[in-house]
Amino acid sequence: MQPKPSRTPAASLTIDQLLQRSVWFPALPGDVQARVAEEMREQSVAAGAALCRRGDTPLHWYGTLEGLLKWSIDSDDGRSVTFGGLSVGSWFGEGTLLRAVPRSADIVALRDSRVALLPLETFEWLHQTQQTFDHFLLRQINERLHWFMGNYAAHRLLDADSQVARALAGLFHPWLHPDVDVHLQTSQEEIANLSGLSRQRCNAALNRLREAGLLRIEYGGITVIDLDGLRRFVE
Repeated sequence: MQPKPSRTPAASLTIDQLLQRSVWFPALPGDVQARVAEEMREQSVAAGAALCRRGDTPLHWYGTLEGLLKWSIDSDDGRSVTFGGLSVGSWFGEGTLLRAVPRSADIVALRDSRVALLPLETFEWLHQTQQTFDHFLLRQINERLHWFMGNYAAHRLLDADSQVARALAGLFHPWLHPDVDVHLQTSQEEIANLSGLSRQRCNAALNRLREAGLLRIEYGGITVIDLDGLRRFVE
């Protein structure tokens, strides 16, 4: 039996690397950068565990250092709605902090993940004193709103192939997910979670997208061959 090929190491950032690659951080004055870097902390989240739950009091703003998380709501009768994935380089949780209300969704790790935490007090200080940070938040919220509106329409208007294509294309959003490589270290089960489909329907859709020349299914992940084509697929 031929040995399985080794899996390419998944993307992984330190807190300093995440900050330096982010749009908002380099635009801050040096003394403000120093305070932010000093107050950042890191948390590991095991696969299947929750970073935070619906109803929790928000205490941090988050940035993904490693792994993949999903943003979702589960009902008492077992139904689930997935809003999207949170991949390496993405920042999230600002809406709940700005509204100052309990969290309205769960953030669950689809694989072992690491997340950077910025305390609520530091987030509020940046929001109140740094105009460039406020500009970033406005753009971030606008981009996320636009994505959610498209997602809402997709689950009512698109077929399974298009829903999977949209879930994949969403992980390459240039603003919300700036550090994603064309090779996604993700399983077909994770893509099914992000697209809100059963694993069987998702696998069939992935194979049809592969046959269309948009992606390549490999051991340990998926490589997107034609990102523009994937985006056009759902337009």
